[in-house]
Amino acid sequence: MPIPKLTPSEGETYDTSQKPPPFGHALKHYFAFDDDFVNLNHGSYGSLPLPVLFTATQMGYEIERNPDLFHRFKVKPLLDRARESVAKLIGAETDEVALVPNASHALNTVLRNFEWREGDVIIGATTTYGAVTNTIRYLADRSEQPRPEAVAVTYNFPLTHAQILDIFRAKLREVKQQRANTAFTDIPPLSPRPACANPQGNKIVAVIDSITANPGVLMPWQEMVRVCREEGVWTVIDAAHSIGQEPDINLSESKPDFWLSNCHKWLYAKRGCAVLYVPRRNQYIIKSSIPTAFEYYSPGSPEAKATGPNFAKQHDWTGATDFVHYLTIPDALAFREWLGGEKAINAYCHKLAMDGQKVLAEVMGTQVMDETGELTLNMPNVALPLPAEKTPGEVYTREQLKQIDLFLREQLLNKWKTYAAHYFHAGRWWCRCSAQVFNEVSDFEYLGKAFNAMCKEIKETILDDKSG
Repeated sequence: MPIPKLTPSEGETYDTSQKPPPFGHALKHYFAFDDDFVNLNHGSYGSLPLPVLFTATQMGYEIERNPDLFHRFKVKPLLDRARESVAKLIGAETDEVALVPNASHALNTVLRNFEWREGDVIIGATTTYGAVTNTIRYLADRSEQPRPEAVAVTYNFPLTHAQILDIFRAKLREVKQQRANTAFTDIPPLSPRPACANPQGNKIVAVIDSITANPGVLMPWQEMVRVCREEGVWTVIDAAHSIGQEPDINLSESKPDFWLSNCHKWLYAKRGCAVLYVPRRNQYIIKSSIPTAFEYYSPGSPEAKATGPNFAKQHDWTGATDFVHYLTIPDALAFREWLGGEKAINAYCHKLAMDGQKVLAEVMGTQVMDETGELTLNMPNVALPLPAEKTPGEVYTREQLKQIDLFLREQLLNKWKTYAAHYFHAGRWWCRCSAQVFNEVSDFEYLGKAFNAMCKEIKETILDDKSG
């Protein structure tokens, strides 16, 4: 069958010699949204630009022309190019990054490669993403020994960065004080090396959000890494929302032990695509990709002794998959560069986030979570016009919380043709918006009107029935 000659239609290509349209609704031309859809939830799944989608479709046809030729010869240099592009963006070496399907996959790769011992501790948080919390819980729940103990830091936002650091540091010290008879001597390579340091001892691993999912809060994660380094605690940075939203990431300077981020969210790559960063000093921990690959080296083998665990090559091929997702990274970066580059994109999105949250709060008659901008990059959080409770169960039963969540989802998407994340935190309902280059302040105003109508109906129905 002849391969069709694909010709890009309007919006599926752009002229690099011409200036792009201004940020705002004019850029919706380069995205595939329904005409009546107001997207304020880019952060959950990403929004693929049409030029990147068109290139991905072209690649798909190219692969199918000769699958053997592509997989045996062509894919490796293309993957290297993609890894090189993303490594440069985050201040890492090319062979310190691997491409995986999503952030949850990356985090599981790290946590399941640690050699756990009875007495080890994993620290998460009450705001940790659900799948990550469940991964930590699973490791602590396993029937087979040894297994780590799971501990959570409690965050009730709004908080300042200084307060977050104080709470975090106090929890680390509390964990140690409550386990005074446990020798936490398995410490990261960059931590101060006491005479008792022993990789066969116990360890503490902290899973830290760079930007929490709900609320969409920027955490002082670089400072938290420094605190962990001082305390001899391993760090795994869940930066699912960072790349493409957080400016000036330089992992060679911040030096986390592990770091991971989705490229399909804010960076415009095709979903699912994520980057896992493991500095050379820690690659000995990642003995195997998930699933284990053809390029796995047994730790005692001559190959492992000569080259280490073969981190990058292991992750290049873990079985047959659609590599197109990973290969779109350079095209996504090129499109972003045409729009003005990382600084221009995030300057617009951050200002829109701050301006949009004020309008949204005014329309709903509520309040924003962060007035100063310390906690906000491009995902502002605004309270919904629903009752707040001081103690759990005072206003809402568990069943009512579920009903409200489902009602908001269905009404936003099916009736109002818009979406923003909504969640219950610290006794009240909030929404988390995602400000993107195709949004304008008027989108926030429309969302506010939608939430006003929905919350009025919730008060008259779901909350009027206390038996729920």
